[in-house]
Amino acid sequence: MRLAAWFGFIIVVAAYLSVPVCAQSADDSLRVYAVTVVKTPPFEKQISGDGIYLGQGKVITAAHVVGHWPSFTHPRVLIAGLDLPATVIKEGSFEQTDLALLSIDEADLPISILLRRNPLCKTPPRIGTNVLIVAPEKTGHSRIISPQLISPRHRSRFSSLVSNAESSGSGVFHADRKCLLGIISGKIPKYNYRGLNGSVVMKENGFAGFFVPASKIADFIPPEFRF
Repeated sequence: MRLAAWFGFIIVVAAYLSVPVCAQSADDSLRVYAVTVVKTPPFEKQISGDGIYLGQGKVITAAHVVGHWPSFTHPRVLIAGLDLPATVIKEGSFEQTDLALLSIDEADLPISILLRRNPLCKTPPRIGTNVLIVAPEKTGHSRIISPQLISPRHRSRFSSLVSNAESSGSGVFHADRKCLLGIISGKIPKYNYRGLNGSVVMKENGFAGFFVPASKIADFIPPEFRF
């Protein structure tokens, strides 16, 4: 009787331990879209940031990852173990739209990447939505937070926020739908609010990540490159 109970306990524990492994594998599957964008300024060491592969040889990243002078920094994309030269199709700015659209030669890509398409989310996420922050080296869990958690003077500009800061150019994916919600642009201080002697006091509480949402990505990509 005790032996049967012991085997039952082992089965339950094994089933419990297997769930996080499967969930992690499903989350990590999105890393196939994550790339590293490398630039080499003249007379300086190379600098790298993250990006997300959209499909048809197109990569989206933050504009400041590419920099102001891509013709001099010769950006490259590291994807699927390959180091490929990239062409900047369109570049915004950190102050306006922090996005850059790059192109790599599809002929250089393996079939496993070539046939993939990475859809943009069609509807904006609600506050509290669970998301995945996807970069080449890791996938992390986060959630959408309210602009009320940052300084009032920044709320109109940085209204798309996740609860923790991650690297520029990494992708924000809807945890359930696995569509692309946005591209991380930077980080900004979060605050807690509490009452003190009849007034409200703000106390810094780490950093949030702000991202360029999918709606702006869709508007940013030229019509001839949409799919």
